[in-house]
Amino acid sequence: MGASLYDTLHRSAYSLLGQPDTGAFPYKASVLGFMYIVFLWEEYLRYRHYRNLRSKIPPKALKEYVSEEQFQKAQAYGLDKTGFGFVESIFNQIQSTLTIVFDFLPWLWGLSGDVMFKMTGYGSEYEITQSIIFFVLMTVFSTIVSLPFSLYSTFVIEERHGFNKQTLRLYFTDMIKGHLVGGAIGMPFLAGFLKIIKIGGESFYYYVWLFMVAFQLIMVSIYPTFIQPLFNKFEPLKEGELRNMIEALASRIHFPLTKLFVIDGSKRSGHSNAYFYGFFKNKRIVLFDTLLEHSNNDEICAVLAHELGHWACNHTVKMLIFGQVQIFAIFYLFSQFINNKDMYTSFGFMDATPTLIGFLLFNFLYSPVESVIGFITNMISRRYEFQADAFARDLGYAGSLASGLIKLQLKNLGTMNPDWLHSMYHRSHPELVERLNAINQPGVGAKTDKVE
Repeated sequence: MGASLYDTLHRSAYSLLGQPDTGAFPYKASVLGFMYIVFLWEEYLRYRHYRNLRSKIPPKALKEYVSEEQFQKAQAYGLDKTGFGFVESIFNQIQSTLTIVFDFLPWLWGLSGDVMFKMTGYGSEYEITQSIIFFVLMTVFSTIVSLPFSLYSTFVIEERHGFNKQTLRLYFTDMIKGHLVGGAIGMPFLAGFLKIIKIGGESFYYYVWLFMVAFQLIMVSIYPTFIQPLFNKFEPLKEGELRNMIEALASRIHFPLTKLFVIDGSKRSGHSNAYFYGFFKNKRIVLFDTLLEHSNNDEICAVLAHELGHWACNHTVKMLIFGQVQIFAIFYLFSQFINNKDMYTSFGFMDATPTLIGFLLFNFLYSPVESVIGFITNMISRRYEFQADAFARDLGYAGSLASGLIKLQLKNLGTMNPDWLHSMYHRSHPELVERLNAINQPGVGAKTDKVE
């Protein structure tokens, strides 16, 4: 009887990769196959998006809001970013392929062991120490490789379209600060993460998940208070009409506002935003100074009403729960692979089976599922955006929210003519036309409880 299709593909995969057919599942070939399927799909979507960005005619639904000049500026910005995205994604795909095919991870793991031995005299039994050195070396490598793309994006594309406000000195100062803060937090976190897996036994996934929950809650608490001020300046919003209007809005919907800040976003970028943070009865609102520059008080309050709509509809809590379920599932699935010797061998680890490497390899296998979950998350997020818009509309901010969203779109040179499939797959927010239609036609967007 002839060989099955699976057997044929199985042998072909090992032959193409120059590996002997051991009879084990071809993990490396499968990862490469899925990686290219996702890559080709996302490049096809990028092409569709790029094709739309070449249009010279604004969509009919936006003609009354957007001038031809504004439309062309947004299209030019989108074309620059998307064209650059083609180059960057192809480079990253080639890099990832070479990393997997030529067993870069085993080489880097061996290098981290050599560095550890020269620095401390420790052997391979000190796996956590070697893992931290591996993490540092990987971070340095990733930073060096991505630096040219980051510099071009910031100082060429963003500069060309009037968004970049950084100097090279500030850029590199931020980078150094970021790595120092990341190292100070990341290395103890990694050590704790690996230690819990080592001592957790077969049920380690439960204890690691609890550790992750605690870590996330701590980071959410300390990031805006202790970490972000290292990069941005926060000042209390001055007394005046806007502050009174925001406090009245918060009081109206029983939002436990304790502090109002303005952040110097213009120090680095011309983009604008607003957000709130905090737990329980200690909520704080942050406004970007760029938002204050181009929006009137009613529009700022309307944008904030939208953000507070997420709080009123418990969107943040719901997404947090969804995220925790996903994280628990990831660690549970990882527990089924952590001792799979064939997985390590397939990627070039013939002797060692380090936990950190196992988690990285598992993430290669999990990436197709992650793409699907990312799409589902975006669908949920888009629905929540409609609900938050409806919340602001029901508070009486329909006109101000519409004009505020239009100004934000124009200020940020957001896409005016998106491809529907690209948008549905990639974007967590509905497009401007969809949001305006839902605001101006109650019942079009998702429903939400009306606040009296």
